[in-house]
Amino acid sequence: MAKEANQAVYIGEPGKQVRSAIRIKNTSKSYVAFKFQTTAPKSCFMRPPGAILSPGESIIATVFKFVEVPENNEKLVDQKSRVKFKIMSLKVKGAMDYVPELFDELKDQVAIEQILRVVFLDPERSTPAMEKLKRQLADADAALEERKKPPEDAGPKIIGEGLVIDEWKERRERYLARQQVEGVDSA
Repeated sequence: MAKEANQAVYIGEPGKQVRSAIRIKNTSKSYVAFKFQTTAPKSCFMRPPGAILSPGESIIATVFKFVEVPENNEKLVDQKSRVKFKIMSLKVKGAMDYVPELFDELKDQVAIEQILRVVFLDPERSTPAMEKLKRQLADADAALEERKKPPEDAGPKIIGEGLVIDEWKERRERYLARQQVEGVDSA
């Protein structure tokens, strides 16, 4: 798997929830599950927290963090943060639904892909890193909106209500339900 950076960059705004984005791409020839872990689970979370990527597929994940107000009026920017994120991956057999328990069940096959450190940027200064972060966040927002859209129905268009079409839909639903049950039993 390939990552775009080795740090989670945030605009430093104490007392607020801030976010960063990272592009993750499956560079292997098999399906790969990934998940995030953090050293600060009470103040950080990721969307999506994990997923399964097909070969060549990429995803933009958003990493959220609540920024504590620094003590003694210290400047947040350029401070070293102890918070880190870890991206872990696991090869899986074909397309399947992501469940975090995969990583517990197959512990010995999990690879640590990258450890990201947290870096805060000054919202007052325009820098190449700031511009890159803004582009990544815009891409992450667009990707999130795309994931929210209901999938287009590729099936036949129903012109009117009819018994044949209703029966076909019922058979298809029973078949898909049976496939899911068989898929769970064989896993």
